Amino acid sequence: MDYEFLRDITGLVKVRMSMGHEALGHWFNEEVKENLALLDEVEQAASEVKGSERQWQKTGHEYTLWLDGEEVMVRANQLEFSGDEMEEGMSYYDEESLSLCGLEDFLQVAAAYRAFLNQR
Repeated sequence: MDYEFLRDITGLVKVRMSMGHEALGHWFNEEVKENLALLDEVEQAASEVKGSERQWQKTGHEYTLWLDGEEVMVRANQLEFSGDEMEEGMSYYDEESLSLCGLEDFLQVAAAYRAFLNQR
């Protein structure tokens, strides 16, 4: 999983993730937005569920983050399906709306994000 941190013209940090992990980048950009208290909360929850069968979730304005002892999933809140009917050509898996990654990989990205913010 590759990622890159950039600053836009206003100085805000933007995260770009590799293909298949775009929703994770969107979560950082839309939900975290340099809010280290939210990052602290997620990292604390990760340490509590790590190595256990427990799960934890945080619903944000645009994205929901789920984590368990091994994996993290980020899903766009608008990605809900009603009924079995889908438009032709649509897929349940929309790469920009759903991302999965390992818990350790997620924590590495979170630590790198925090370090990038501290470089001001």
